[in-house]
Amino acid sequence: MQTLKSLMFVVAATAVGLTATTTLAQNSAPAGSAPAAGAAPGAAPGAPVPGRGRGAPRPLEFGWSPKKNPYDEYVAPNKAWWKLSDVLAAHSKTGTWQQPVVRNKDLEADWHQLAAGEKTTLVEWPDNRIGMIVWQGQLRVSIKGQEPFVATKGFEINIPLRLSYTLESVGPEPALWLEVHQAGDVPVYPIEGSPEKPKDIKGYTYTKVVLSGGDGVYDGNNKPYLDYYKDVVNGTTRATAFIASDHFFMNNIRGKGVPMPPATDLGHFHVDFTEFWFVMEGQISYQIEGIKEPFVANAGDIVTAAMGRWHRAAFAGDQVDTRVAINPFPTGLHDYPENSGGRQ
Repeated sequence: MQTLKSLMFVVAATAVGLTATTTLAQNSAPAGSAPAAGAAPGAAPGAPVPGRGRGAPRPLEFGWSPKKNPYDEYVAPNKAWWKLSDVLAAHSKTGTWQQPVVRNKDLEADWHQLAAGEKTTLVEWPDNRIGMIVWQGQLRVSIKGQEPFVATKGFEINIPLRLSYTLESVGPEPALWLEVHQAGDVPVYPIEGSPEKPKDIKGYTYTKVVLSGGDGVYDGNNKPYLDYYKDVVNGTTRATAFIASDHFFMNNIRGKGVPMPPATDLGHFHVDFTEFWFVMEGQISYQIEGIKEPFVANAGDIVTAAMGRWHRAAFAGDQVDTRVAINPFPTGLHDYPENSGGRQ
């Protein structure tokens, strides 16, 4: 009998040990997991890669990854490189305008300019948050449940789903910002801001309804705004992800410029999403498969690596640089060449 009790104790203890091991494994990052999309891995476990940022220690994991063939083309309005100077020149005689710059299956991005003194209609978005980067002027942002604030150059703004808001250009010059949405999102207009029926948009008829589902919230690292130049460039806040949520990643990557890497450094590709960047500070060099020559983008420019293309981004020039990587997946897979050591 005593022997049977001892045997039962051993089995039970073993079961507890197995359960604990399984739980720990489920709560830990898998071996070989990729860094967050847009974040470059380290040259060695725990070591930074010059010009690209810092990655997490991890063993190499090899696999057969499906690289899109042919890779995606750039279909208007998409371009590998949208120069801010070209966008401004195209709208130089207009006070308020909107310029589409990114359209893909996951995300859309547009430049917006609002003439001094003008204000947008109260609006909200049904099921997804939006992100903004202010680049010129003074933009008063009034979000439901938050104290209004005035955003200037370098502000990053995060507005969760179903939080109504208005934007107002309150400075002497027009306010200019980049605005990022989920692909296909269409606006909802609260009655208090639009008592009369709004103009219908293609494929939709505006219908007066009761809105149900509740307000979106700010939680974790998702905050209403970041004053990037004050808090990061001239402060002590670390450059890191500003938005990290389902289907939306806006990640600040900052470092000192390095010489342009050789053409043999292909970077990486993504299986099923397009990635783009906003150059927040300094200059960033890029090499993108299918684009004839590497190039250096300046602050305010937008660069896109279409889905399936090898691409490499590196800090450039003789100063500190920041690129804001924008894509749909906070933990998106990075696929590196077999002989790269899992780095670019």
